[in-house]
Amino acid sequence: MSNILFDIPANTYKTLSETEKYLLEYIHNHLDEISSMSIVKLSEHANVSTATIVRLMQKIGYDGYTSFKYSLKEKVKLSDDNNEMENIDQKIKHAIQKNEHEVLKTIQLQSIGQIEDAVQKIDDAEKIFVFGRGFSEMIAKEMTIKLQLMGKNCEEHNDPNIIRIKSRNIQPNEIAIFVSLNGETEELVEACKNLNIRQITTIALTTRFDSSLGQMSEMTFVGYKGTQSYFPDYEVRSRLPLSVISRILLDAYAIRML
Repeated sequence: MSNILFDIPANTYKTLSETEKYLLEYIHNHLDEISSMSIVKLSEHANVSTATIVRLMQKIGYDGYTSFKYSLKEKVKLSDDNNEMENIDQKIKHAIQKNEHEVLKTIQLQSIGQIEDAVQKIDDAEKIFVFGRGFSEMIAKEMTIKLQLMGKNCEEHNDPNIIRIKSRNIQPNEIAIFVSLNGETEELVEACKNLNIRQITTIALTTRFDSSLGQMSEMTFVGYKGTQSYFPDYEVRSRLPLSVISRILLDAYAIRML
């Protein structure tokens, strides 16, 4: 905090009187108190006149003592905000960095060419079916709503039996999008097999290219999933990589529609 206000040019410092230099040093050493101290109190504590205080403020670039105090409060707040991340517990910092790493790696794994191909498939399709189970349902629902808002005939299903039935009735001019973290959800794999037999276009969003869905789908978008989970006993792992992929795809489609 002590260095945030006193980056004064050497030429300016040379113009200060000895009293003003003393006052500057006093302020420098009592910043925590100055922000709530009136000019009269500062005058008493530093044993200088109020005129000296005003003159110093003007020489170092402020209109007066009030504007100096306001600037002090703002800059101290900014300094505290900038250092906030440094004060966070190391484990929390690690969690933040883990999520950042997953996002960056997922973006790096994407291919512009494949994104353009998928956008074209979505654009050409007369109807789109989006399938997801568990936590992946939320991403499937979001994709469905956004595609509907952009004028596409789109429906989302998460019931295992309905997914199986729908996969047998999808037409050649329609496509299916699968959202699955591990790419091994039984009913999704079965649905993808049904569609492959009939050569229906399938797009998979997953984190495992070597999974059943990853291998069977016509187009597979792979996200990066970290190894650490804060809920190891439950199947509630973050779908952040899948969310990033879906956003990229939908943003790309929206751009195409402009």
